[in-house]
Amino acid sequence: MRPPRRPEDDRRNDRGANLSRDSGPSRDARPSRDDRPSHDDRPARDQAAGDRPRGARPPQGRDRSYQGDRDGRIQGGKPRNDRYRAARDHAHEPRPRAGFREPTPSRAIAAELLMDVLDDGRPLDDAVATHPGFHRLEPRDRAHARMLVATVLRRKGEFDRLLGRVMQRPAPEKAMHVLRLGLADLRVLSTPDHAAVDNAVRLAQAGGLGGLSGLVNAVLRRLAAEGDQIFAAAKIDPKRENLPRWLRASWEAAYGVEATDAIAEVLLREPPIDLSVRNPREAAAWAEKLGGRAVGGRTVRLDRAEGGVDRLEGYDEGAWWVQDLAATLPAMLLGDVKGKLVYDLCAAPGGKTAQLAAAGAHVTAVDRSARRMMRLGENMARLGFTDVTPVTADLLEWRPEGAADAVLLDAPCSGTGTLRRRPDLAWSKRPDQVAELAELQEKLLEAALKLVKPGGLVVYATCSLEPSEGEDLVRRVLDRGLDADRVPIGADELPARLGVAINAAGELRTTPALLADAGGMDGFFAVRLRRRDAA
Repeated sequence: MRPPRRPEDDRRNDRGANLSRDSGPSRDARPSRDDRPSHDDRPARDQAAGDRPRGARPPQGRDRSYQGDRDGRIQGGKPRNDRYRAARDHAHEPRPRAGFREPTPSRAIAAELLMDVLDDGRPLDDAVATHPGFHRLEPRDRAHARMLVATVLRRKGEFDRLLGRVMQRPAPEKAMHVLRLGLADLRVLSTPDHAAVDNAVRLAQAGGLGGLSGLVNAVLRRLAAEGDQIFAAAKIDPKRENLPRWLRASWEAAYGVEATDAIAEVLLREPPIDLSVRNPREAAAWAEKLGGRAVGGRTVRLDRAEGGVDRLEGYDEGAWWVQDLAATLPAMLLGDVKGKLVYDLCAAPGGKTAQLAAAGAHVTAVDRSARRMMRLGENMARLGFTDVTPVTADLLEWRPEGAADAVLLDAPCSGTGTLRRRPDLAWSKRPDQVAELAELQEKLLEAALKLVKPGGLVVYATCSLEPSEGEDLVRRVLDRGLDADRVPIGADELPARLGVAINAAGELRTTPALLADAGGMDGFFAVRLRRRDAA
């Protein structure tokens, strides 16, 4: 006998329990009446509306996902019966020859990571780092799981529009994740149609969504057969669909429609891997050893790293570190730092710290996050940089004994310039967060200028494409009477082909569309300031 329903059951009711209350795709993903499936597609239409086709088995029990703690979140009808995680935790065990109905471990973990990012708002990197099953996978399966998740995040807007054309209403969000993963297989990763559909159905069943597996099957089969025609009829433009409206509007206002389209086009592609070589003169040699190409002053660019970068030649001996080409530019703006005391502020995980140390600077690396500073320490140890002093402190409260010869401030920001590598940020950031960050950045810049000697240089940088965190902020601070002057950047200070990244005010502004033919780069802003001499 089923126990009586309690009030807390309603409060805890998850998004997968009631189609009318779920938080599926945005309003854009909902089809008009004319867009709904025809009579020929009745199974998909009826299940999307919450009905069952004749003879179908009803769902058994209530979907209890999203209840309890993190480890028991994906559940069927039985508490902590986590079949996604069971598949993940037993990934090392041999699979049965026949009758295997569990999803592949990489897809199970991809579904978990999507829940972390899209439902819980966690950064993808953090979700991956704390997911124990991810690290038990073989390197090839880890890469596959990340590729699946990144593909969904890069194309979530267009996938939801496409699903909206064949579904009368959104499915529960957990089922939407399964459908999105199926579309990633079908439309981007070139998985055979029958395999993509079967994998998605098995994933739905393994996640306690057996009652919706028919919907998953019907929707993906239709999109496998008619997806291109539906895509064309709906006039879906991936360059426009896959950015939140507020973000696209911000970029169009700053850079124009054509430039925004070019940025959006680059964001749809898997980015290359950039390695920053310890000795820039050896960049060409390392490019040849690793099968990559030399770009910029010290960067080796690889299309992929089979098995992970830690398996590449040169990793263990500290010959290079991972760092996007654009991220190498701010430290260059300090000029010759050999023998100078440089404060690297908001330094973790240490890419710019390594760059400064390799140039001969005495570096004090400051960051408020103890966890991130542990990573910085590990990175410096692997690279063999001993003249780096790590300091875990809040920059706004830190009071060193003396002033530095130069300061590099890579301020915390929205990170919208890094969507090539961190596509989750497009769906986790909001305009009000950008405004809050700009207020913090002003305070950090003012604090940084107090830490440099009179006449010393301060480089302020952010990996954001938002002018409110870059050009507008610097203009506002200088107009308010900041005790510093802008020192314009010259094209000869930057690697070849990057002189175009200097704006009219002599500041650095890169976008992902810069060097698009070679894989693009992150969006960065940097300005060089000189503290005025004491009167």
